[in-house]
Amino acid sequence: MLLPEIAELVLSAAKANGATAADVVAVSGRSLTVAVRCGRIEKVAQAEEKQLGLRVFIGARSAVAATANFAPDALRDFAAATCALAKVVAEDDCAGLPQIEACARDFPDLGLSDPHVRALTPSAARQLAERAESSALEYDARIVNSEGAECSTEFAQSWYATTSGFAGGYETTAASVSVVPVAKSSQGMQRDYWYSAARRVEQLDSPEDIGRRAAERALRRLDARSVGTCEVPVVFDPETAASLLGHLSQAVLGQAIFRGTSFLVGRLGQRIAPEFVNIVDDGRIPAALGSKPFDAEGVATRHTEVVREGHLCSYLLDCYSARRLGFPASTGSASRAVGSAPFASPTNFFLLPGKQAPEEIVRSVKRGLYVTNLIGFGVNQTTGDYSRGASGIWIENGALTFPVEEVTVAGNLLEMFSRIEAIGNDLELRRRVAAPTILIGKLTVAGRG
Repeated sequence: MLLPEIAELVLSAAKANGATAADVVAVSGRSLTVAVRCGRIEKVAQAEEKQLGLRVFIGARSAVAATANFAPDALRDFAAATCALAKVVAEDDCAGLPQIEACARDFPDLGLSDPHVRALTPSAARQLAERAESSALEYDARIVNSEGAECSTEFAQSWYATTSGFAGGYETTAASVSVVPVAKSSQGMQRDYWYSAARRVEQLDSPEDIGRRAAERALRRLDARSVGTCEVPVVFDPETAASLLGHLSQAVLGQAIFRGTSFLVGRLGQRIAPEFVNIVDDGRIPAALGSKPFDAEGVATRHTEVVREGHLCSYLLDCYSARRLGFPASTGSASRAVGSAPFASPTNFFLLPGKQAPEEIVRSVKRGLYVTNLIGFGVNQTTGDYSRGASGIWIENGALTFPVEEVTVAGNLLEMFSRIEAIGNDLELRRRVAAPTILIGKLTVAGRG
């Protein structure tokens, strides 16, 4: 049976067992991962999976369950068991499907599936990983080892349908190549990484470029030292800036707001950053990793201005959080694991680029830190308190001087966003949450002494 037929069978069985409304998500897919180290294969993993998630409503009561057994009789029994579960849970007036008028009516081709990714064989994936690793190892004599290189691919078919009349599906692919080289000097060894991930093979950086970037990043960490504790300007490179933006993306989610676990509770409409800061979430960017034609409740994805000219102007909402918070509608931000109820989640969430080149931003700093790596989990999403281990390069008189490690960057996320002084022009949508280079005017850098 095809996924649409399976979904219809399950919805019919749910209605036959007393469901007043229901939705179903069915997913099938496969994945491939090939890992090499020093030219030898360390892992080849292939997997195929199929799963189905059913959410049923009996009045204001609801339940969610999942299965991997697609036999018709098993699916009917599964639907009956899910309905039985819904009859014994507490009522929740905010639960329910979206109105059919709110569901997507068009399904644009966003270029989310690439036949070349689907056709990539284990042998071809191994070659991509080996090329990336060889490029890193051959880049400089100080690159003495490798923690491995990896190539992964994924293909998935998704189908979503509801008893209210919505039905739709789409295919996605993704591919990635990464490598972790090890550099050595008289002072010791350092490692770093680089990667490329995309929906389509043609979007991937070449393995040689990935290996070169990884080697450069490892080499610039050699002979690192700590610095004394100080308050200085801090420049975050795009990777670490994306990490900062990720904390904000979690703080604007509907469930974080109604649970009171976000440092942005009660700040809608307020200024949280300078006027040149603009942050958007856009689920319809062609071939982007977070794009999809509709969300996990069938609501059309869209372009949402989250921060406009420094003001927080929107949260990201699924239908449940919109009802809980008293908003008129979802922002098309629902996501869900197959066995869970929908929840709000970013699609492609990014800080719009500025006009300055990263080099200009560095030159504007008399004395400070250029952060290239962050470690640890010292972030309190409720208060915004921020403290993470960091490494990078010290800036002196506008120039990158020596590598720095064993320091902690600390502040408060609200203050950090309010202190953004410059935004780079180097935005790349390398992941679902992305940012260009960012300069924050003052942060505590805690080192030795």
